[in-house]
Amino acid sequence: MKKLFDLKYYALLIPAFVSGAYALYAGNISARCVRPTYVLSTPVVQTIASTTTTSKKIKLALLLDTSNSMDGLIDQAKSQLWTIVNELAAAKFGNEKPDVQIALYEYGNDQLAASEGYIRLVTPLTNDLDKISQDLFGLKTNGGSEFCGQVIQTACKQLDWSTDGGDLQIIFIAGNEPFTQGSINYQVACSDAKKKNIVVNTIFCGDFQEGINTSWKSGADLTLGTYASIEQNSKTVFVPSPYDDKIDQLNTQLNTTYIEYGHEGKMKKEAQSVQDENAGSYGAENKVNRAVSKSTHVYKNKSWDMVDASEDKEFDVTKVSKDQLPDAMKNMNNEQKVTYVNAKHEEREKVKSEIQDLNKKRSEYIALQNKNNNTENMLDKSMINSIKQQAAKKNFVF
Repeated sequence: MKKLFDLKYYALLIPAFVSGAYALYAGNISARCVRPTYVLSTPVVQTIASTTTTSKKIKLALLLDTSNSMDGLIDQAKSQLWTIVNELAAAKFGNEKPDVQIALYEYGNDQLAASEGYIRLVTPLTNDLDKISQDLFGLKTNGGSEFCGQVIQTACKQLDWSTDGGDLQIIFIAGNEPFTQGSINYQVACSDAKKKNIVVNTIFCGDFQEGINTSWKSGADLTLGTYASIEQNSKTVFVPSPYDDKIDQLNTQLNTTYIEYGHEGKMKKEAQSVQDENAGSYGAENKVNRAVSKSTHVYKNKSWDMVDASEDKEFDVTKVSKDQLPDAMKNMNNEQKVTYVNAKHEEREKVKSEIQDLNKKRSEYIALQNKNNNTENMLDKSMINSIKQQAAKKNFVF
């Protein structure tokens, strides 16, 4: 035991004591010198930040043949978008929930520019899922030439792919003509994709063996992707559950928690309702699938919704000009604005939690109903199976 007056012993403690005292003193001075401002309270930022991370990403590009015979394929894409999104939302990397970005191309449509290979970038990589839905519902088919190699090469060059190799980066290309058409060799295009850590998965709309014979499997093999064939004219079958009505009611409540701001805010909020209706055009169950997606971390609307924008520390509700505020907030003082946004945040988190709880029961119910149903030859199942296989190689889990 050290003696009470052992100077060497106390000498060891002095630097730490002085350092700690100075830090405390400096902190108090800083606190006194900083001018108080109205900002969103810390709980809002902390709550949102704890459920989202962006250090890992899942980037998915969907390349759809929109030639005359592909109406069934586009129909499946529209009706199955939210099922696919919900699977992506379940992905984890350790304790992180990856950011999800989706891009959309159409190819093989005579109404597109021949000089561009009948290819159009419809939506660049984005986490604006309402925009993806809107653009999917805007696709129209028309006869054309399908150049698979060229659209793969175009997607590799145009999109904002990661370079570090840690993200999950996937291309899905779906069509029904030989994979060899066009001036760009698919082998070159797929090899270039592999160099950029992009996996190319091919989906042939037709007979499995015919897809192999027309090089669709060969294209996938070059990047260690998967090949599948689907019956594009098969209709998506949804299973109703006892929980659907309640989730739909909660979705209506969820929409009331969005606080539009900025020049496009009102238009974007209206678009949110339009995409609810688009999902519902394939049945109440599909609208429920979308509601579930909206209750996950992948559904983000920072550009027009104040609650989502509050995830960024730089965002200050009191700095938003009056002309960019919704009518309900135009006459509020700064304190009232902060209180209003906080209240909407709390309400949203509660509603999202209720939707998630009900969806767990709903998923169990649907799994039992689908026990003997074979839906492997549908677009969503083909994509989900491929995503999970390739995600495992990158240490993502579901």
